[in-house]
Amino acid sequence: MAKNTLFNHIWNQHKVCTLPNGQDQIFIGMHLIHEVTTPQAFAKLKEAGLKVAYPHRTFATVDHIIPTEKQTQRPFQDPQAEKMCQALEQNVKENQLTFFNSASQKQGIVHVIGPELGLTQPGMTIACGDSHTSTHGAFGSIGIGIGTTEVGLLLATQTLALTPLNVRRIEFKGTLQNGVHAKDVVLKIIQQLGVNGGIGYAYEFGGDVFDAMSMDERLTVCNMSIEGGARIGYVNPDQTTFDYIKGREYAPKGEAFDTAVKEWQRIASGPDAIYDDTVQFNGDTLAPMVTWGINPAQSVEITDPLPHLDHIPENERKVAEEAYAYMDLKPGQAIEGAPIDVVFIGSCTNSRLSDIRIAAQVLKNQKVASNVRALVVPGSQAVKAAAEAEDLHRIITESGAEWREPGCSMCLAMNSDRLNGNERCASTSNRNFIGRQGSPSGQTLLMSPAMAAAAAITGQVTDVRSL
Repeated sequence: MAKNTLFNHIWNQHKVCTLPNGQDQIFIGMHLIHEVTTPQAFAKLKEAGLKVAYPHRTFATVDHIIPTEKQTQRPFQDPQAEKMCQALEQNVKENQLTFFNSASQKQGIVHVIGPELGLTQPGMTIACGDSHTSTHGAFGSIGIGIGTTEVGLLLATQTLALTPLNVRRIEFKGTLQNGVHAKDVVLKIIQQLGVNGGIGYAYEFGGDVFDAMSMDERLTVCNMSIEGGARIGYVNPDQTTFDYIKGREYAPKGEAFDTAVKEWQRIASGPDAIYDDTVQFNGDTLAPMVTWGINPAQSVEITDPLPHLDHIPENERKVAEEAYAYMDLKPGQAIEGAPIDVVFIGSCTNSRLSDIRIAAQVLKNQKVASNVRALVVPGSQAVKAAAEAEDLHRIITESGAEWREPGCSMCLAMNSDRLNGNERCASTSNRNFIGRQGSPSGQTLLMSPAMAAAAAITGQVTDVRSL
């Protein structure tokens, strides 16, 4: 088993005891909640006559089902969205929880607002009823996605029963080319290690490429750790981390911040760290990545042809055949040039200010293809305000793309932002499963914001480096 890694340090600090079934009871420092996975959890809590155990450690927002159009008009057009939001509003009021609603000007996707408010800090254990809670590991924390039943247990006890994990060190060496981004890095990792490769592991990301990444970029990679089977992904905290946190609303202030930094440095994996496994990648030769199939591992570099079935491991061929049939693609063909109907730039993977900037840079003085519907959805009210202060929304709307209100939007299509019929979408989200974007026959190609913006202009998958 791994020893002396950041994961081990945090796990041991938060371990309450080992349970009879072999799991560890872990204290959770922060619980993030939203409108979709909490109604049943709060109902169970109320039935048991219980209150939230640590209200000051629970923070709520609305993101999954809230519309990205006419967000302030109540009731919402979708009765289910209205019902879920009302339930959360009532539950946070009854339990005196901090609530980042639309009126607060701090609302947004839960995995975007946690970091930008300074709530997410190194050394923490963080849980949320959302599988992409791994995002928060970008700060050198342990982010754990949980289900509705666990949400209820966590509200009542502030602890979770968890199975200890092995630790795999993933090193990305070299320097990324212009036009290659964090999304390409994580898609390459998942392509090589598989969607089940991380089961039983926490992924520790490091190396030259990660050292050079901004916090936004690290958040993108950690966000998709779960897509590779790893429940947890993290980057050791460094000066980039500390500079990002300093001065944010919930960050320590003054001497308390300096003291915190010393502790954050202490918990990082050091030269004495022992890993269960180490994998290395070369960033120098990486090209933009695009998924072609129905899981995030089915991807290629934009310059490579789609794989022939006899080049795919035998145990994966049946899924590959299903993917080719569903996506209307053929082995050996180029992914570049595949026609696109919809472009979605957003989600907890790629909806931060830097993502909007990259998309706007590509869209500037260009027009979205006449046959393409393009949505750009900021991850939070703060991201929206910052983008508008830089006039990015004007560039986006003048190109013909739609500029929306914050929310999860077309990532999981729980509101009106969805694919219709057989539409094919160039998406910056994290999952390309069948039906994920709202249509049982809709097709999703995952790619970076730069690549998605390029597809919007040309109406087909395009190597953004050519633009």
